[in-house]
Amino acid sequence: MLAGQKIFGIGLNKTGTTTLRYCGLALGLKCKGCDRGLLKAFRQNQLNLIRECVAHFDLFEDWPWPLAYRQLDQWFPASKFILTVRQSEHKWLESLKSHAMRSRPFAHCRKLAYGHNYPQGHEADFLAFYRKHNQEIRDYFAQRPHDFLEICWENGDGFDRLCTFLDLPVPQGEVPHLKKG
Repeated sequence: MLAGQKIFGIGLNKTGTTTLRYCGLALGLKCKGCDRGLLKAFRQNQLNLIRECVAHFDLFEDWPWPLAYRQLDQWFPASKFILTVRQSEHKWLESLKSHAMRSRPFAHCRKLAYGHNYPQGHEADFLAFYRKHNQEIRDYFAQRPHDFLEICWENGDGFDRLCTFLDLPVPQGEVPHLKKG
């Protein structure tokens, strides 16, 4: 990894974003997780707030980073992008639905990110969002394999694959898979 290089996790929430953060911490990186205020700023086109935040961290995961990948790529051209995905879109949706039932009704990011407070009753919309998001990212980075990695913790992807992509030494131990849903 080059000095000053940024790593953006651009998978949607409930795809192993927290696991990506804990991998980053295990690698000694300064990590930035979900920030509802920055997601709101992104939706209001206040992109300067997002750009300013990036200066203070190495690795970014969860909101707003998955939605801002094009801008991030322009601002930080030497960056690495990691798309975290689930084994299946239905596992992702079930995890999101379960999480929605445990989160506070209006102190979450779903409405800002997806347009609905809850996936329940809007399953088709959420699945369409997941499919479209992942495909647009794959298409965007299709000719840039050195800048892009798609990873699925459930399929056994781990530190070997992640560290090879980031050009970092592989730490001892297993990937710290947290929040298994």
